[in-house]
Amino acid sequence: MSDWPEEGDKAPQFTLTADNGSKWKLSEAKGNPVVVYFYPKDDTPGCTKEACAFRDQRKELNKQGVQVVGISPDSQQDHENFRKKYKLNFPLLVDENHKVAEKYGAWREKNMYGKKTMGIVRSTFLIDAKGRFAKIWRRVRVDGHDQQVLQAIQQLDA
Repeated sequence: MSDWPEEGDKAPQFTLTADNGSKWKLSEAKGNPVVVYFYPKDDTPGCTKEACAFRDQRKELNKQGVQVVGISPDSQQDHENFRKKYKLNFPLLVDENHKVAEKYGAWREKNMYGKKTMGIVRSTFLIDAKGRFAKIWRRVRVDGHDQQVLQAIQQLDA
């Protein structure tokens, strides 16, 4: 389990398999802002609500030139099913061994009803066009989160 990165830090580079089988590289997004969000599990209530909120903000995100990617430990097939079921308009990336989640500090000890386990802590990272963390949300609450992200994106150029 690693520490959370800090705003202003350089975002760790990664390449992961997307839901459609292609490789997605953070380095290929350089020059444009990217929202990287980590979520625990495909097709669960909170994760579905969060994914659909980002889906529904597509027009505004495109206007700002921002790409969104979701990352979880689920398989490529689970991601593909989830994306199709909810008509998600951004890639879902496979981090089955949680290596990227660890680099970003999103793989942490969780305490559910007194039982401690390791897993994804819902978190979002806004990476600016220079590849640095512009804003970090740790332990995200889904309701209204998409609006918080949009507000932070609008501050990038301000």
